[in-house]
Amino acid sequence: MTDDTGFTAHLPGPVSRVIALYGAFNEILLALDAGHVLAARTSADQSAALAHLPVIGTHMRPNAELVAAARPDVVLQMAGREEARLQAGNLRTLGMTVLTFEMNSFAQLFAVTETLGRLAGREERAAELVRGWRERLARLDALYGDRPRVRVFFEARYPNLLGAGRGGIASEIIARAGGENVLTEAQKLVRCSEEALLAADPDAYVVQIGPMNPAPPPPASRAHYKGLRAVRTGRVLMVPEDMYSRPGPRALDAAEELGRWLHPQEAEYAPAARLAERILPGAGGIFWGHGLRKQENMFSGGRIRPQGSSE
Repeated sequence: MTDDTGFTAHLPGPVSRVIALYGAFNEILLALDAGHVLAARTSADQSAALAHLPVIGTHMRPNAELVAAARPDVVLQMAGREEARLQAGNLRTLGMTVLTFEMNSFAQLFAVTETLGRLAGREERAAELVRGWRERLARLDALYGDRPRVRVFFEARYPNLLGAGRGGIASEIIARAGGENVLTEAQKLVRCSEEALLAADPDAYVVQIGPMNPAPPPPASRAHYKGLRAVRTGRVLMVPEDMYSRPGPRALDAAEELGRWLHPQEAEYAPAARLAERILPGAGGIFWGHGLRKQENMFSGGRIRPQGSSE
């Protein structure tokens, strides 16, 4: 099996012990019904499905002794950062097999899913997943392909503003949802001045919440942001980082969710909701995506009520 760096591992058959240093690999293996092969997790992997696994450090700085003690057949790493490449090299010098993959698009997500299916002996399940994901993307393309594009800014970090460039999964989620990323740079993350943001003046403003952007203030409370078209018209959506910026199975959910929000007039015809919660309006014209309803406390001190609820 050859990874995206050209490294080839000679494996006798399906593996039984895997350590993933990037959370999306864990999500894919769980979707493949192959969670039993996971031997450990990083401190960032807080899923209840992984809580029983030992922690081997962070995804960028795994503890080599703890990794070795877990006796993995394969360690999976995400391509991109130099530090990740160095860590992969260090683990290989200790005799471990490390496979590194790039996932910045749906096409790469599908390819890696098929690869992990072979790795875990779950080829048929992988083919089933990828087939279903392609069908979902095709429905989104049919639904929004001819619609006018909604210009979107995706905030990855504030302050020291970072936006999602065209090189990551977040930008493709925007495109599949019938939007257009106002940042045209090819990088995954782009430093953006307030002046450049004001000049771009997006129709919609998406804010991720997670480790990279743990407690962003509402855009309407920020100096100079009140003049943005998206803020004036209440087109601000808060979303979970691990769903919108992580190239895993939930990226499909993110594209469907974002499409329903960007094009509410098409909601009746949009893909059936696969999420446990709707997108709901909160305080100050802010909308909250899946899994973030309780975090309205950061802004308003209250909780969001479902539309029509008297609670």
